[in-house]
Amino acid sequence: MTTHDHPSATLAGFAASLRTQDVPESVLRRAEDLYLDWLGSTLAGRSARAVQAIERYAQAMGPERIRDDGASEVLISRRTTSPHFAAMVNAAASHVVEQDDVHNGSVFHPGAVVFPAALATAQAIGASGREFLAAVVAGYEVGIRVGEFLGRSHYRVFHTTATAGTVAAAAATGRLLGLDSATMLNAFGSAGTQAAGLWEFLRDAADSKQLHCAHAASSGLASAYLARDGFTGARRILDGEQGMAAGMSSDADAARLVAGLGTRWALAETSFKFHASCRHTHPSADALLSLMRGHRVAADDIAEVKALVHQGAIDVLGRVVVPQTVHQAKFSMGTVLALVAEFGYAGLDEFDRHFLAPRVAAFRDRVAMQLDGEVDTAYPRQWIGKVQVRLRAGRVLEARVDEPKGDPGNTLSRPELEDKARRLAAYGEAATPEEMDCLIQSVWRLEREPRMGRVFSR
Repeated sequence: MTTHDHPSATLAGFAASLRTQDVPESVLRRAEDLYLDWLGSTLAGRSARAVQAIERYAQAMGPERIRDDGASEVLISRRTTSPHFAAMVNAAASHVVEQDDVHNGSVFHPGAVVFPAALATAQAIGASGREFLAAVVAGYEVGIRVGEFLGRSHYRVFHTTATAGTVAAAAATGRLLGLDSATMLNAFGSAGTQAAGLWEFLRDAADSKQLHCAHAASSGLASAYLARDGFTGARRILDGEQGMAAGMSSDADAARLVAGLGTRWALAETSFKFHASCRHTHPSADALLSLMRGHRVAADDIAEVKALVHQGAIDVLGRVVVPQTVHQAKFSMGTVLALVAEFGYAGLDEFDRHFLAPRVAAFRDRVAMQLDGEVDTAYPRQWIGKVQVRLRAGRVLEARVDEPKGDPGNTLSRPELEDKARRLAAYGEAATPEEMDCLIQSVWRLEREPRMGRVFSR
C-alpha cells in the first residue's frame, strides 16, 4: 500500500495480506476459544421459531442437499448446502439465545457474523485450519474497527452487528478466497452498501435481530465472492461523502479504521457472555450479585434497585418495559436483575421458565435505570456496573463492578468455555455429550487441521 491510500484501502490491504504467522499465538488461541463459544451459541439456537423460519427459507431457496466434500454445513440440521445459505442459517442461530461474544468498544457481536461466513467458505473450498483462523482474525479486526469508526451515534439507531458485521463477513470470506487488496476493497464496497439493521424491532418483540445476522453474514460472503468475479464496489463506502458514516453516524472518526493495525489485536479484547441476556444488562447484574452476596441480602429484602448505566443501555433497554417474549425479556433490565436476584444467574432456563413469573415481574417493576456520568464517560471502552439498592428495612447499599464476568480481565477459562458449550448444546438438543466431546477436541487442534471438514459426521 502507498502513503496516499485512504483508511478503507489500508484496512482492506491488511485483511487481504494477513497471515497466521503475523498473529500472536495468544490471539490465535483466543480465536479458538471464540470459535467454541460461537459453536455452542449456534447449537443452542436450533429450535427457535425465527431460526427455523430462516432455515425453511434457505431450504426452499437454496440448492438441494449437497453430499460432496465441498459442501457447507447447516449446524442446526446437519444438512449441507451452498456457502451462502449455510452462513445465513448459522448466523441466525448463533445470535438468538444472547450467549454469543461481544466487543465492548465497538458494541459489536463479531462471532455471530464472522464465523458463519468463514466456516461456510472454508468448508466449501477445503481451507486448512490455519487459513480459517487467519480469516477469522481478519474479520474480527475489520468489523471491530468499522464499529468503532461508526461510533456511539450510529448505535442509537443501527444494530452495529448488522452493519459493521456485513463488512466483517466480507473480510473473512475475502481472506479465504485469496482476494488481493484492490479486490478486497471492492468486497467492502458491496458489503457496505448492503449494510442495514435498525433497533425498532425491540418495541414489537419482532424477529429482526436474527434476520440482521443472517443478512450480514450471507451478504458479506456474497460481496467477497462477487468481488472475486470482478464485481466492483465503492472504494470509499465507509468514509466517503455518501458512504456509511455519512448516512449512519454523526461522530465517525476515520482514524479508528486503521488505529493499531497489526499491533493492537482487537479480537483479544472480545468478551464472552455469562448471562443469557443483552450485554448492556451484565454490568448491573454482576454488581447486584456482588452486593447481595457481600451483604447477604435476599430478593425479598429489596424494595428498590437503581441501575446506574450509560446512555447506550437506556437507548436499547429503555424500549422494553413489560416484555412479551423470552427474547424481549433479555432486553429488560428489570427482568434480568429479577432473575439474578431470585436465582443467582440469568441463564437460558431461568428466562424460559420464569421471565413472567409473578415474583420476577414484581421485582422487575422495582428496578429503574438512571444515567450515570462516570459510567457513561467510560463507555464503550469500559462497561462499569453500578447499582444502588434500598432495602425494605430502609438501609441503602451500593456496589460496583469494573469488569463484568466474561470481559478479558475477568474472562472464562477453557474449562468454563467447555462447560458453557456443553450446556448450550444440551439446551438446543443439538448434540449428544459424546459429540460435544469430539467437537471440543477438534476445536483445540484446529490449527493443525489440513482441511476444514464437517463439524458433525452427519
